[in-house]
Amino acid sequence: MSKRGGKKGGKPDSILIISVFILALFGLIMLASASSGLGQEKFGDSYYYLKRQALYGLLIGLIGFFIGLKINYHAYKNRYLSLALLLGTIFLLLAVFTPLGLEIKGATRWLEIGGFSFLPAELLKITLVIYLAIWLSAGKERQESIRGGLVPFLVIIGLVAGLLSAQRSTSPVVILIMVSLAMYFMSGAKLRYIAGTIAVGAVAVALLVAVTPYRAQRFLSYLHPEQDPQGSGFHVLQSKMAIGSGGMFGVGYGQSQVKEFLPEPIGDSIFAVIGEEFGFVGVIALIALFAILVLRMFMLSRGLRDQFGKLLLIGFGSIIGIQVFVNIGAMTGLLPITGTPLPFISYGSTTLIVFLTMAGIAANVSTYSKQNS
Repeated sequence: MSKRGGKKGGKPDSILIISVFILALFGLIMLASASSGLGQEKFGDSYYYLKRQALYGLLIGLIGFFIGLKINYHAYKNRYLSLALLLGTIFLLLAVFTPLGLEIKGATRWLEIGGFSFLPAELLKITLVIYLAIWLSAGKERQESIRGGLVPFLVIIGLVAGLLSAQRSTSPVVILIMVSLAMYFMSGAKLRYIAGTIAVGAVAVALLVAVTPYRAQRFLSYLHPEQDPQGSGFHVLQSKMAIGSGGMFGVGYGQSQVKEFLPEPIGDSIFAVIGEEFGFVGVIALIALFAILVLRMFMLSRGLRDQFGKLLLIGFGSIIGIQVFVNIGAMTGLLPITGTPLPFISYGSTTLIVFLTMAGIAANVSTYSKQNS
C-alpha cells in the first residue's frame, strides 16, 4: 500500500479510458459530417478538417494521453515545477499581445509560431488545476485562513481572469473560476469563503458585461433572440431549429440541412448538428456518456487518500462537466452564446490535445484509487 495513494501498481480505470476514447472517436465521426460542406467550399476537400483534426489533434493528443498515463502523477507534486508551468502559461497568454499573436474574428487569443497556431488559454485547464491541487493540499491554512488562504486564492483566479478577459475570452473565465471554486470547496474551504468568492465573481462578470458592448449585446440577444433573428439572435435560433428538427431519432447521419447555415458548425455548434442528425435519443446518449466520465472521475477521487490526487480528479472532472454544460446550455438557449467548444467533439487541435492529456493524467491517478476495481 502506498503512503501517498489508495494503492500501488494498479491498472488505469477502464471506464474512464473507454469513455474518453468513445467520445474522441465520435468527435471524428461527427466532424466528418459537420465539416464536409465547409471543407469542400473553402478547400475543395470534404475531409480537410477531419484530416487536420486527426493529424494535429488526435495524434498529438494520444501522445499526450499516453505520456500522462505513464508518468506517476506524484511527479507533478512539486510546487516549483507547478508554479513554473503556471507562469509559463501566463507568459504565453501575454505573448498573444505581441506580434506573435493571431487575431481571428476580432479576438486575439491565438499564438502563431513556426506556422502553427494554438490557444494558450487551453493550457490553463491543466496548469491551473495542477497548481491549485498542490496549493490547496498544502495544509488547513488554505481552507481556514483569510490571509493565508482566501486572499491568495482570489489573487490567483483574479490574475487569470483578468488576462483572459483582456483577450475577449468570457467563457474560459467563467469555466476556470467555477472549476477553481469546485476544487476550493472540495478541499474543505469554509462555506462563507465560497459564498463570498461567488458574490465577488458575479459582480465582476456583471461589470465586465456592462462595460463591453459586444458582451452586453450577447446578453441581450440571449434574453430576446427573436428581436434580431438575422443578427445577434441568429446563432441560437438556428441552433434550436437544428436540434428541434431532429425529433426523436434524428434525420440521419450526414443528412443535416441546418449545418449549412449554422455559425461554427464544426466548433461550438456541433452539438446542434448532433441533435439534428441523431435526435433526442442521440443527444441523451451523448450527455449520458459525458456524465459517466465526469461522475467516474469524482467517484475515483473518493477512493484516494492523497489530497493532491483527489483534487486533480475533481479539477479535471469539473472542467469537462462545466464545459459540456456551458456548450449545451448555449446551443439550447439556456445560457448566452459563448463560443465554448464541446470537449472531445468540437474541431480544434489545441482543445483536443489538452483534454486527451488531461484524461491521461486522470487515468494515471486512477491507478491509485481504491474505487478502481
